[in-house]
Amino acid sequence: MSKETHFADVIREHQGLLYKVTSIYTNNEQDREDLFQEVVYQLWKYFDTFRNESKISTWMYRVAMNTAITQLKKYKRSPNSVPIPEYVLRVSETKDEVYEERLKLLYQHVKQLNTLERGLMLLLLEGKSYNEIASITGLNPSNVGTRISRIKQKLKQNMTKS
Repeated sequence: MSKETHFADVIREHQGLLYKVTSIYTNNEQDREDLFQEVVYQLWKYFDTFRNESKISTWMYRVAMNTAITQLKKYKRSPNSVPIPEYVLRVSETKDEVYEERLKLLYQHVKQLNTLERGLMLLLLEGKSYNEIASITGLNPSNVGTRISRIKQKLKQNMTKS
């Protein structure tokens, strides 16, 4: 299998991961598409450097999040002004309206977090372990645990005020 074919297969297999990361760090569809293309370019550029020391998805999360954060800095966007699109808020397929409303409220509060906090919560909500989050973000697992604990407390306080 050629490098190009293998890369295309990896992107197809993990496009949902890329879509989630690019959606949470952009304001609109055009910005999301631009960021998605930039992430794919960065993945291609460094594809040969992936050494299989972690899961490919872990490496892809790290590249995607670093690219998104770099783009935010490049365009000098305020991290607190990046809204989560409505279609991301409709994550649940369930008909439980109370659950859906609580999930929507959670995402509204998550979008108010700073760039790193938003990324940590995205990964936590994706079901990643602290070790996986540490590997993706470059933090150590105990630092991840401490930060997530503080973020949860912040979210809890903000949500009780609402």
